[in-house]
Amino acid sequence: MAIWKEQSTAPAATPERITPATASAPAVEPSSPAPAAARAAVRAVERESVIAPELTIEGKIEGSGNVRIAGKFKGDVNVNGNLTIETNASLTGQVTAKAITIAGELNGNVLGADKVDLLESGVVNGDIKAGMLTVAAGSRMRGQLDFGWKDKG
Repeated sequence: MAIWKEQSTAPAATPERITPATASAPAVEPSSPAPAAARAAVRAVERESVIAPELTIEGKIEGSGNVRIAGKFKGDVNVNGNLTIETNASLTGQVTAKAITIAGELNGNVLGADKVDLLESGVVNGDIKAGMLTVAAGSRMRGQLDFGWKDKG
């Protein structure tokens, strides 16, 4: 009978062997929340919405993330992040963003930005109001500039 009891406890031991294996999984989980939290923090900082080159969108963009326009967008953009207008892309509307990089075409005014980079392929038809402005040789602009002043008003 002792042999029978050992066999009956052996199946009970098998779940116990599975339990330590699952217990080792929680040991992995405590280390994974820290990297997951770090990844979430990086994603929050790097969060970016993209308008693809094949798209034409009309509307309004508002939010706190970054926006990259590779296609065509008609409407106002107001973000607490960065705005990038890529080469061969166009934006028609008023723009407010933390930092703006223009490699494509902007038909409208930059109402406020900490920094504006007008790249070699960039074209602006409108006014720019920014804290700092960088203009590359070969870029084009038609409008008025107001930059370098400390006050936002």
